[in-house]
Amino acid sequence: MIEGGTPPRIERLKVRNFRALRDVKLTHLTPLTVLMGPNGSGKSTVFDVFAFLAECFESGLRRAWEKRGRAKELKSRGGDGPVLIEIAYREQPRTPLITYHLEVDEFNGRPVVVWEWLRWKRGSYGAPFRFLDYAGGTGRVIPGELPDAQDERTDVPLSSSDTLAVNALGQLAENPRVVALRNFIMGWHVSYLSLEDARGQPEAGPQEQLSKTGDNLANVIQYLSEEHPRLLDSVFARLRERVPKIQAVTANPMPDGRLLLQIKDAPFSEPVMARFASDGTLKMLAYLALLHGPVPPPFTGIEEPENFLHPRLLYGLAEECREAAGATQILVTTHSPFFLDALRPREVRVLWRDESGYTRCHALDRNKKVKAFMDAGALLGDLWMEGHFGVGDPLTAGGMPTHARD
Repeated sequence: MIEGGTPPRIERLKVRNFRALRDVKLTHLTPLTVLMGPNGSGKSTVFDVFAFLAECFESGLRRAWEKRGRAKELKSRGGDGPVLIEIAYREQPRTPLITYHLEVDEFNGRPVVVWEWLRWKRGSYGAPFRFLDYAGGTGRVIPGELPDAQDERTDVPLSSSDTLAVNALGQLAENPRVVALRNFIMGWHVSYLSLEDARGQPEAGPQEQLSKTGDNLANVIQYLSEEHPRLLDSVFARLRERVPKIQAVTANPMPDGRLLLQIKDAPFSEPVMARFASDGTLKMLAYLALLHGPVPPPFTGIEEPENFLHPRLLYGLAEECREAAGATQILVTTHSPFFLDALRPREVRVLWRDESGYTRCHALDRNKKVKAFMDAGALLGDLWMEGHFGVGDPLTAGGMPTHARD
């Protein structure tokens, strides 16, 4: 089912009772999807849904749950029922749509998997069916490459009620579709890039992929210089287009075993250490290394890329993201009109808070007014700043639509 080339693509996300996301659906997600809206609209919360799910697989449900303050802080205020996260995705184009559904609640201070299932419909006819169905640590799975509704279901008890069935059964070769989902989620890169971490001097040793905080940027540059020098040259060429005076970036081992990342400006004979380089240069280098690495993650999340970057660089960065989206599905949160200028309406979801304080989402390609302006040559960033979206105005209460404020 899974072949080289196109990565799995998430087409739909549904979330309930996750902080301000009391009931939110994002449909028809594109390879590059951008969430925009005023401060406090819920962009970072949607971003954290993906981080939470990834952490559940990496370090366990309990740790991811407690990290976010347990039910008291994680569940929507005034909401009933468990936290619900549901993603619908395809492993490859034209393969069946697979839906992964997870519900989590808290009992006696501990998180419990209330319900977890995987569903698909193999052919053009018939109803979708669950080939994995678990609750509280007990349930059944249909093994095999192509689970069918008529196949025998196998009872496989889990070790505890906070164990994710997909995480546990996804380690068994007899469940290829479950394995594929587990590998997909385990491969996500939800970036929390820290310039302070990127300036550090890690232990020497090449590393293929940038970490979530960017603390191994020097290791990635070392890896590219040793294994993919042409790719590194391409990254440097893209960097020089945005920071013309950059001449070279090197990562050299030091006598104490650490790795020194240095950046050389063309007018000077000696490079400077990364710790003294400009924030914008270092951040752009990290994004380019992430977006154009030799083995892109299947899903990449980038939060507020505009921080520390000159506004004129954001249009080009948005285009870099769209180009990279051929090999990795990308989710970006932003409130920069300059980043929006490079986007198409179908790539943008506008978020705002309703009168109850909960996040709402609007697909921008449904806005006929915006489409008319775009056909006349307008840019999305300008339209947003001029208030033509109808929602998401940062200077109004929660960015609510006009009729809701009257």
